[in-house]
Parts: sequence; structure tokens; C-alpha cells
Amino acid sequence: MSVDRGAVVVGAGIAGVACAVELVKAGVPVRVRERGHVCGGRMASKRFAGRPADIGAAYFTVSDSDFATVVDTWRAAGLVREWTDTFQSYDTNGRHEVPGPMRYAAPRGLRSLVEHLARPVPVTVDRLVLTVEPGPTVDGERVGAVALAMPGPQAALLLDPALADATRVVQAQTWSPSLAAVLRFRSRHWAAFHGAFVNDHPVLSLVCDDGDRRGDDAPVLVAHTVPEFAARHLAQPTAAGPAIAQAVRDLLGLHEEAADVHVHRWTYAKPAGDTTGGTCHLDADGIGLAGDAFGKPRVQSAWRSGRDLGRALAARLG
Repeated sequence: MSVDRGAVVVGAGIAGVACAVELVKAGVPVRVRERGHVCGGRMASKRFAGRPADIGAAYFTVSDSDFATVVDTWRAAGLVREWTDTFQSYDTNGRHEVPGPMRYAAPRGLRSLVEHLARPVPVTVDRLVLTVEPGPTVDGERVGAVALAMPGPQAALLLDPALADATRVVQAQTWSPSLAAVLRFRSRHWAAFHGAFVNDHPVLSLVCDDGDRRGDDAPVLVAHTVPEFAARHLAQPTAAGPAIAQAVRDLLGLHEEAADVHVHRWTYAKPAGDTTGGTCHLDADGIGLAGDAFGKPRVQSAWRSGRDLGRALAARLG
């Protein structure tokens, strides 16, 4: 069996990349394995006719000073912009404005931020990891440590049950699904808004004006569904497109139908509460866990979780 005393990070979302960045800073050999075609994880963007639309996280907020420093580097690179501190809210009493923290958006899509952060990191995409066993061992290769930066149910599929500590942590996580629908219209024909929380609705939970979010005024809306609706359509998400499009039209009072509707399935969209008691997990077996399940389900939480795990791994392996 070959032996590599460095670390392997599985998952190139913001948590995995932040973890790897800390290891690179500390001079610890690290390799990142990503099963998808690109970095980003749930900070996902998909291009339609050359234009990106965010289909995962809708935005991010900043309250951590260290994360603010990272955001400043994105801002200096022209990758991020302040979007809005006011959303609409729809409920049984009608529509009203809801003030909140400043929400940030990315003109090139949120995925561009993870890709920028990953510049110093060796990432291999289209690389599926199948097993993590005691040793720790990744697909038969002995390594110094392993970081799993993904939703708990996905990590559980990789972990050998003999790794009892990590298995216990991931099995304690509960996740809810969602569908994200990109609705492209021929023209903008709705009253100006940034984003809208939709309460007590059978289909919708959030609708964002992607043209406003991106700053190019493209006639594009992105809608996110409630978990109950998503759960009924996980097997065939595309079939949910007409119902989501009609729900958006009814909500906003639109007369024109979308010219194109694309639906993306998120089986594990959002962790349901923090059951971890820390910002990350690193056990005696050399198995680390990171992501937004360790704290509030926020981009900032995922970054901080990965950062903290990277520092813990560096201290262990350095």
C-alpha cells in the first residue's frame, strides 16, 4: 500500500477549499478531490447562453472579521458587490419590506468566488472518492489525514463504519432538499425588487431577481422551493418546472410565461439545525469534517468551518 503523509480534502465547495488553503499556507501537502466538473459546491452557478445564474446559495452575508478580509480580496478582484439589505416578504398579510444585513452577490456567479479562493490549491475535478477507511486510507491509499467537506449523508456513504467517531457525527446531521428553478423571460415585466422571502407557501420559499442580483438587468428570476415540494420531485426534478413557473407568475402577477425553465435538484440543500457543538470536527482517526452543518447554514459558516479544520489539520500534520 502506498503511503502519503499529507492530507486529502474531499469536496471543493467553499469549506473544502478554505480547509486546503490553510494547509497550503502551513506547508502541508494537500490534494483536493472533487467529484463534480467544477469547484463551488452549493455556491453553484450555471451558464445559460453564456450568462451565469446562481442556482445554489442566493447570496451571502458577512459578520466575521476574518471572512470580511476574504471578501475584501474578492472585492479588490472585482468579483463581488454589495447587493441589498432589503428583501420583500410575502405572507398571508400581503407583501412588505424586510430590512436585514447587507447581502453580497457576484456578477460572475458565486462559484467564481470559490474558484478565486482555490487558486493556490491543487484541485482535481471529476475525481470520485469511494471509500475512507481506518489508517486513514482513501481508496486504498494511506494518508496523513482526510477532510470530508460535504453534507453528512454524503460523507456517511464514504466512511467505513469502523470510523465510529466520524460516523456518529455525520449520522447526527439532518438535511432538507430544495429545487432551484431558473426562469428566463424575453423581457423584464415585473415590479422592481431584489429578492423575496415567501412564507407559508406550498411551493416557493425564495425568489430572486437574478438580473438585479448580477447587475446586468437580464430578465431572469431564480426561485427556490420549500422542502416538502422538493421531496416529491427529487426523482424527476424537471417535471416540477411548470408548477414552479406558475407559482412564480401567480406570486408576482406576471402575464408572460417564461421562455425557458431549468430546474436543479439539491437533495441536501440545507442542514436542519446545528447538532455538532463546534465549527468543525477532527477525531483521533485523522478524519476531519467541515461545512455549514457546523453552525448556521451560511456561506460564512462553511468558510469558517473549513478554515478552522485546515488549521487543526496543519497543527496535527505539521
